[in-house]
Amino acid sequence: MPRPAVLVTGGARRIGEAIVRRFAAQGWHVVIHCHGSVDAARALAAELPSAEVAVCNLIDIASAIGMIESLAPRLADWRVLVNSASVFRPDDVLKLDSPTFAEAMRVNATSPAAMAQAFLRHARSPAGRKLANPNPDFFSYTVSKHALAATVPLLAMAAAPADRVYALALGAILASHDQSPEETEISHRLNLLERRTGVDEVAEAAWFLATGPLASGQTLFVDSGQHLLSQPRDVMFLARGE
Repeated sequence: MPRPAVLVTGGARRIGEAIVRRFAAQGWHVVIHCHGSVDAARALAAELPSAEVAVCNLIDIASAIGMIESLAPRLADWRVLVNSASVFRPDDVLKLDSPTFAEAMRVNATSPAAMAQAFLRHARSPAGRKLANPNPDFFSYTVSKHALAATVPLLAMAAAPADRVYALALGAILASHDQSPEETEISHRLNLLERRTGVDEVAEAAWFLATGPLASGQTLFVDSGQHLLSQPRDVMFLARGE
C-alpha cells in the first residue's frame, strides 16, 4: 500500500517545516515545496522516512499549477495540499506599492487558489489572523489573505461531497522582520489568553483538518483568541508602543 501523501508549500522552514514534520511522524510521504530554501528543504527531506522536494516560484502561476499536475499522476494516495507559503512585506495602507501588492496577491492568493483547483481536479485518494481581526498594517499581505479566504467556501461547495477545503488562520507565531526577542515575547502575548501560540499547535491543527470530522469550508483559528480582539495595528508595532 502506498503511503498517504501531502504537499506542503513553504515546507522547508518555520511553520511549514513544523507541518511537514507532523505529517511525516504519522508515516505520510511528504512533498516539501520551496523556492529559495532549497538546501534547507533537501536537508529536511533527508531526515524524514519518506519525503521529496519540489522547487517552484509561486509568483509564476503556470509553474504552480504545473507542479500540482506533475505530482498527481505519480502520487497514488495524495490526500492533502497545505498552502503554507506566503510573502509578508510591510507597506502603507494609504500608498499602494504596486510590486508589493502584485507579489502578495500572486503568492498568497492567486497561486494557492489555482493550486487548490488543480489539486481537486487531479489528486484523488482511495480513502476519500488577518481575517477576523484586520488592521491597516502590511496592507498587501492582508488584502491577499482576505482574497484567499474568499475562495475557501466556494471551493468547498464545488468539491463537495468527495473533497474537503479549509482555511487555517494563524495569529502571531514567529518573529516578524526585525523584531527583537523581547518584542516578540510581548507581541505574541497580545491575545485573549495572554500566551504564545506554538508552531506545534499549528501543525496539530493542520493534521486535524486533514484527518478530523470538521465540516468542509470552515476556517480554523489558531491564535489564542487574538482574532476576537480589536487591535488598531499589527502586534509588532503595538509591542513597540507605535
